[in-house]
Amino acid sequence: MSAFTAVQPPEHTLPIGKYSPGILAPFAPGKSLLFISGQVASDAEGHVIGVGDPARQAEAVFANIEAVLRSCNGSLADLVSVIIYVTDIANFAAISEVRNRVLRDPPPASTLVEVSRLAIAEHLVEISATALISSNV
Repeated sequence: MSAFTAVQPPEHTLPIGKYSPGILAPFAPGKSLLFISGQVASDAEGHVIGVGDPARQAEAVFANIEAVLRSCNGSLADLVSVIIYVTDIANFAAISEVRNRVLRDPPPASTLVEVSRLAIAEHLVEISATALISSNV
């Protein structure tokens, strides 16, 4: 029996490959860590949202992250770390504007990395995250 639980929100696209959108792991009394796999701008059917629009894609990515958090009674305010992968650093300002709008103070630790490509060429941004949430799930 595993000490952690896989998280698959019902409105979330099914993973391509063998991974979970999230893993909920007990951390301390009343608290769990939620590890959220890299999220991209895809809807529940796997269609890319906001092709060519980095701001729209960032909004969709944070909505997907929020769906994973909600399935564990969490919210974006519970994020402690995000790692943002972009295919073009020129999109930094548009993505950063969305990040600054949706994340609360204090903001999570954050890393931004430019990569040559994501798994699906139309995706411009991918974000993985870690949250500390109440364990009353």
